[in-house]
Amino acid sequence: MNFFSTENYVSTQELESLVGASGICLWQDTELFWQERIQKAVAADRKVDCTLYPNTQEELAAVIAWAVQNRCAVLPCGSGSKLDWGGLVKLDFPRENSLPVGLFKGDLGGSSDAAGLVAVSTSRLNRLVQHAVGDLTVTAEAGMKFADLQKILAGANQFLAIDPAYPQEATLGGIVAAADAGSLRHRYRGVRDMLLGISFVRSDGKISVAGGRVVKNVAGYDLMKLFTGAYGTLGMIGQVTFRVYPLPEASKTVVLAGETNALAQAAQILLSSALTPTAVDLLSPDLVAKLGLGKGKGLIVRFQSIAESVKEQSARLLQVAEKLGLQANICRDNDENQLWQRLPETVWNRANYSAIICKIGVRPSEAVKLLEEFPVQDALIHAGSGLGVLRFETATAETLLQIRRGCEAKGGFLTVLAASNEIKEQLDVWGYTGSAIALMQRIKQQFDPENLWSPHRFICGI
Repeated sequence: MNFFSTENYVSTQELESLVGASGICLWQDTELFWQERIQKAVAADRKVDCTLYPNTQEELAAVIAWAVQNRCAVLPCGSGSKLDWGGLVKLDFPRENSLPVGLFKGDLGGSSDAAGLVAVSTSRLNRLVQHAVGDLTVTAEAGMKFADLQKILAGANQFLAIDPAYPQEATLGGIVAAADAGSLRHRYRGVRDMLLGISFVRSDGKISVAGGRVVKNVAGYDLMKLFTGAYGTLGMIGQVTFRVYPLPEASKTVVLAGETNALAQAAQILLSSALTPTAVDLLSPDLVAKLGLGKGKGLIVRFQSIAESVKEQSARLLQVAEKLGLQANICRDNDENQLWQRLPETVWNRANYSAIICKIGVRPSEAVKLLEEFPVQDALIHAGSGLGVLRFETATAETLLQIRRGCEAKGGFLTVLAASNEIKEQLDVWGYTGSAIALMQRIKQQFDPENLWSPHRFICGI
């Protein structure tokens, strides 16, 4: 098998010398599930020529250097659980600088103006590097799965305070790239606040390091923030260092349901009180019904601390609910665990591949009103931040734009994460028109002058 250089076919021995024969999977040999995930991430007129699986950071750097040398675009990925989030990857290199169609001989994908496109997976970079139990920090390779890391940390009575989508599949690098924090961000803040250090491969194939492995190390702090939520458009993460926390002694969840204004009042009282919940989530009526929590809108509040504190805080919230005429109950232990497991499974469910999943943000005071005013289906909004997720089994581009306008009127935004390629071709999935566009474009130019990292996946085609 051969692949194209700018002028002639060249033997794949060059790639095999970097990652070994087992580290190259051509498109025609790719498993169906991986093909489906990639096809939802790239434009319809493009296909990925192959997926490469480096075994070490050094191999990862060598692969990127090879891609740059051959002017081949790179789609960074881990397990692919969030590969379809954001804009569709497109190639639009000038004809005079481009490769022939397709990287590998016999590949008929792409347009005549497109260079090659390869997916580079960190799934084999999945090792624990260091767990400093006493310092409450952990360093691991970017391809380690979140669930696997949590098992390791649990052995030391610790945990990583992130609640991402697809926790069994999601990799640490993917969580950082998508800034996917989940419900626990109410207490522990976002991924940026958990991240202490990263190492990453630049567009020139060099390995760079930012931050460190101790909590007070602030070297490269802004650079880590830059990579968090960049969707693989600035470089490829090889290792990450997080701060971790002791596992809480006790946990209780209070479920409130009732009239809209009363729920809004309860959320406002809770958020302005001295209570310290770890999660405060507003749920749409459809989602409440699917979770078997009753009828109407819901507010679920989780307290995690020492047993006495959890008991006292739960009791105080029940008093607030009683005064406002809300229905309230405390989940039993098994029911609570099932609730917090079923909640993300329901919101992020992959069973319907045509489902549309959006990330939204509004002013926290407007969150309940959003559920009242717009045709949302499954909705989960973090009451403290106003960030949340909307899920539609079916929706038109016009419906999404209508809700986006509503979010913007409430001081927020709507970003389409997952949707069919047809829907994504009909609208701007990011919808960002703010003043930072020029700055982001300059940053992209600085980090990726050839526009080889996930081109067009981010805001304004970045």
